[in-house]
Amino acid sequence: MTQPPSIPPKPPEGPGADDAGSVVMERRAQRVQPPKMYQVVMLNDDYTPMEFVIAVLQELFGKDRETATQIMLKIHLDGRGVCGVYPRDIAATKVDQVHQAAAKAGHPLQATLEPVE
Repeated sequence: MTQPPSIPPKPPEGPGADDAGSVVMERRAQRVQPPKMYQVVMLNDDYTPMEFVIAVLQELFGKDRETATQIMLKIHLDGRGVCGVYPRDIAATKVDQVHQAAAKAGHPLQATLEPVE
């Protein structure tokens, strides 16, 4: 005696179900924190010419002449000045570029990076 073919169970219907009987998870939006920012701080010394500092600010940090001059004066008068604020990798690269440019020109100009609070 032959048996009649069996009928497969009917898949669930409604939200989250597809045609193959699989349940689809609802996508949740992930909240990604923005990267922590760091400021590049240039330090004053008694040997690096002011014109060189202005040139570095213009070439490496994209400042116009007036803004570069203002930052240079802040560095000169306060002993330090913020050149820009970037994610950590970019800030570290900027610091390296300042050190390389200063070494190439024979100046002791220094820069550091500090986390922005």
